[in-house]
Amino acid sequence: MLPSPAIFPLTEEQSEIQRTAREFAAAEITPFTAQWDRDSHFEPTLVAKLGAMGFLGMLIPEQYDGLGLDALTYLVALEEICTHDASVGVMMSVHNSLPTQMILNYGSEAQKVRWLPPMARGEILGAFALSEAASGSDASALTTQAVRDGDDWIITGSKAWVTHGTHAGAILVMARTDTPDARKGSKGISTFIISPELPGFSIGKKEVKMGMRASPTVTLNFDEMRVPGDRMVGEEGMGFIYAMQSLDHGRLGIAAQALGIATAAAEAARRYADDRRQFGKPIRDFQAVQFKLADMASRIAATRALLYATARAKQAGENITQFGSMCKLLASETAMWTTTQAIQIFGGYGYVTEYPVERLFRDAKVTEIYEGTSEVQRIVIARELYSRS
Repeated sequence: MLPSPAIFPLTEEQSEIQRTAREFAAAEITPFTAQWDRDSHFEPTLVAKLGAMGFLGMLIPEQYDGLGLDALTYLVALEEICTHDASVGVMMSVHNSLPTQMILNYGSEAQKVRWLPPMARGEILGAFALSEAASGSDASALTTQAVRDGDDWIITGSKAWVTHGTHAGAILVMARTDTPDARKGSKGISTFIISPELPGFSIGKKEVKMGMRASPTVTLNFDEMRVPGDRMVGEEGMGFIYAMQSLDHGRLGIAAQALGIATAAAEAARRYADDRRQFGKPIRDFQAVQFKLADMASRIAATRALLYATARAKQAGENITQFGSMCKLLASETAMWTTTQAIQIFGGYGYVTEYPVERLFRDAKVTEIYEGTSEVQRIVIARELYSRS
């Protein structure tokens, strides 16, 4: 179910990167996807391999050892990786969309020189730590505290749901730098680059998850962790603002991930409908199955069109807050719907682990939750409707 170039035009460079991503995934990821899922195994060698291919520095400028590519080219490659394994794709998405972009857009030149080149090369994996056990959708209610001590900061608290926090070497952490008796809300939160060797840092609980099992999700604990002053990103008190602006881009990455999951499920269902015979003929000849396949293809095409258009708008410097939320909302719900229908086409076989649609169904669900639930996306979209009017 590859898109028609006439409807979804890609440049020659974009098409070549798409083919490269497909060939890389077919050789390095697909043969192991099912086993990694069964074992909840994160494959650390993939970080260096993705870095060597340039997939971890796609949006980082060449002066920092990245490829300096546009948003659409990145999303095309990400979608292809996620078609093969969304657990690998979310690692690529988080790294490219959040920590590297926050450092690039808001960090000092010294921070860019220190962190971005090894992150682009796959020597350091980046992570993003905003949510806490009691502050998910209400992210600005976080309580992790940073207190100034000379030139350093002492950070105490914990972060929940940190994607690949077990292997990250540069973690963008949001912490309060205002004081309990003078709270400034979202304007009292700052961003710090932390790394595992800092005293007081520890990895806590690893979540046992429904899907995305090959992507570890953990709690990070900070016990009076001393952080050098030069690790603060941008201005004090602006960290939450930076995070929200970065999530506009991150949501495009989750949309591409969901689109990859939906595409994989639809293609698996299309092939199965051709092979599976009932009542003396392939089940693709039954109108009930045809309608499901047609609806899958239509929803995927509409999602891809919106994502590509929004990526081009971002590259042109337009505000994409509303359409970024639309992309994530549409793509995640398309992934959930498509994987559900794919299992229905497979029947009993769709419910067992022998076929990939069972895993794709489990992987799809979280795309409706992380980096802003579907309900949060609807709030953002509605708010933007009134602000624009």
